[in-house]
Amino acid sequence: RAMTKDNHLLGRFELSGIPPAPRGVPKIDVSFDIDANGILHVTAQDQSSGRSSDICITNEKGRLSKADIERMVAEAEQFKQTDETQRERVAARNQLENYAFSVRSAVSDGASKLDNGEVEKVKTAAQEVLDWLDRSQLAEKDEIEHKMGELQQTCSPVMAKLHGTNAKSASGPSDGPKVEEVD
Repeated sequence: RAMTKDNHLLGRFELSGIPPAPRGVPKIDVSFDIDANGILHVTAQDQSSGRSSDICITNEKGRLSKADIERMVAEAEQFKQTDETQRERVAARNQLENYAFSVRSAVSDGASKLDNGEVEKVKTAAQEVLDWLDRSQLAEKDEIEHKMGELQQTCSPVMAKLHGTNAKSASGPSDGPKVEEVD
């Protein structure tokens, strides 16, 4: 299932020694393999450092009975739509949070190209969205998407200026080459 709270803990392992990096930069490959004997092998490897860790989980006595497994599979099927909605909500939330962090970082890094008022406008808008996300843990996907639209509307002209493009030309006609279709 999509949410950790809906799953059953089978084992625990830790992948440590990952060097500090900005949010979203570490790349960790996780693989799950079940062999013919029903033994689960889980491996995680950090791509930058090459560090890896793994765990082998056997179906020991006291774990899950056949009936427990069948019940959990039936629950997963029953809540499939709810889980998909939750997954979409979390994805929208993560996208908004990542966008807010990235525009805030971009204007901080490129502050010399912008007016102080523009820098503050974007930083304030990004911080307001991040604060809203903290207060609105249960916000629905459409609410989150609405906030994303508001933030993009506020930040797009400043980001376009930062990256050296005219905000109007990005969405409207340009003075560049024109392509005509010929039959």
